[in-house]
Amino acid sequence: MKRLIQFSIFRFPFSIKIMSEKSEQPELIRAVGVSGATTLNMIDMIGVGPFITMPLIIAAMGGPQAMLGWIFGALLVICDGLVWAELGAAMPKSGGPYNYLQEIYGKRKLGRLMSFLFIWQLQFSAPLSMASGCLGFALYATYIFPDLSLTFFQHDFVLPLPLIGDLSASVIASYGTFVAIGVCLFCVFLLYRKITIIEKFGKFLWLGVMIAIVWIIFAGLTNFNPALAFDFPPDAFTLRPEFFLGLGSALLIAVYDYWGYYNVNFFAGEVKNPEKTIPRSIILSILSVSAIYIVMNIAILGVIPWREFMETANSDARRFVISVFIERLYGTTAGVIATVLIMWTAFSSVFSLLLGYSRVPYAAALDGNYFKVFSKVHPKHRFPYISLLAMGGIAALFCFLKLADVIAALVVIRIIIQFLAQIIGVIILRQTKPDFPRPFKMWLYPIPALVAITGFLYVLFMRPNFQKEVKYAAVLIVAGLIIYFIRAYKRDEFPFDKKYNEPVN
Repeated sequence: MKRLIQFSIFRFPFSIKIMSEKSEQPELIRAVGVSGATTLNMIDMIGVGPFITMPLIIAAMGGPQAMLGWIFGALLVICDGLVWAELGAAMPKSGGPYNYLQEIYGKRKLGRLMSFLFIWQLQFSAPLSMASGCLGFALYATYIFPDLSLTFFQHDFVLPLPLIGDLSASVIASYGTFVAIGVCLFCVFLLYRKITIIEKFGKFLWLGVMIAIVWIIFAGLTNFNPALAFDFPPDAFTLRPEFFLGLGSALLIAVYDYWGYYNVNFFAGEVKNPEKTIPRSIILSILSVSAIYIVMNIAILGVIPWREFMETANSDARRFVISVFIERLYGTTAGVIATVLIMWTAFSSVFSLLLGYSRVPYAAALDGNYFKVFSKVHPKHRFPYISLLAMGGIAALFCFLKLADVIAALVVIRIIIQFLAQIIGVIILRQTKPDFPRPFKMWLYPIPALVAITGFLYVLFMRPNFQKEVKYAAVLIVAGLIIYFIRAYKRDEFPFDKKYNEPVN
């Protein structure tokens, strides 16, 4: 049955007919509004990342000009956010990119392969994202409980591969590791309930995040010293290879810290009025968080000299640099309170991540492109509980990895397998299906898409030793292709299905 939907986004009116069947997943409850979706996006974005990566960005560029990483990173994610907004409003179903890639590249053709690879990489990147938040929680906890940093097991694993070289990973176990695992399991416990309750809890978590952010910004601005904040080294803006390589490294970290603006797309099947809610929540969360990050980092640099940040980049002091910042201004007790608020922020991010990512295997299972067990929905509270438990369990295992080892690999894997395919895809969809329902259209199309492609390619290749993370992505893609083709051959699916003649999209 067709229905007419009228709405406006930021004063721009739209009226369009859509097929209700395209946007419905009837077993889920549409209960999350604009404010709930925006807060869930924001607590996903403002995880522990900006509180532990600031020294790394400063070290990457060698001075306060590292703020360029935050500024250019904000422009990059705004452009990419418009891609997510257009696709999310057009296909508002839980699973997000899984649905987009199928629609763009053909559900029975290349889209089948692309969506499978997306789910395949998500098995690694999503739990890594959640584990990074859990590990960040544990790192800040060591400020209050130093004994948590005591390591009782550590081992480096090396896997030599032909043509590619060695792949390495470090496994570490400390008391803090088990704190991180506990955080992950507690998030699973809290999410094991109806979505209407989760939205209210998400707003409660957002309040704690905002208290931490406002306090840090207030502390920095009221003690601000412009001479420290803008103490640029003599060659700060000299356009030489070191500048561009440093900017690439800073952008990679900034992109990691900004990611999460698309969280609403993953649980879009549980969003009210998704044609309005999805674009608005994406744009509002990006604008809000980018402003917060830029102001917060300038404020901190006006109190703590950037050279001191560089000295902590490769030391344990990086773990709780904000706690030291608050302690220096207000004393030890204030440092402890700030630490608790940052731990709250890290926990909130893991909560939001697990909520969004747990819906993706569910969507794929419904479509027959993943294990059927993941399509099960809780009989009473109507949420995909098997998918939730699986994602939480894998994330708990990844807590045994070093936080520093996962960030770069996580960003590179996701850019190559998901983001670039999706950005290029939105252009393909415009060309091949001009009449496809688009309740929200990207502003200034195609400029944001082209900027996003260029920016992500810059992040991939304009960094020292970029080959290391690209190797991980290459191995993941090859393994995924092997598994897909074996599975497709047995199931008579693309490219082995000769009976189906769907036009290539």
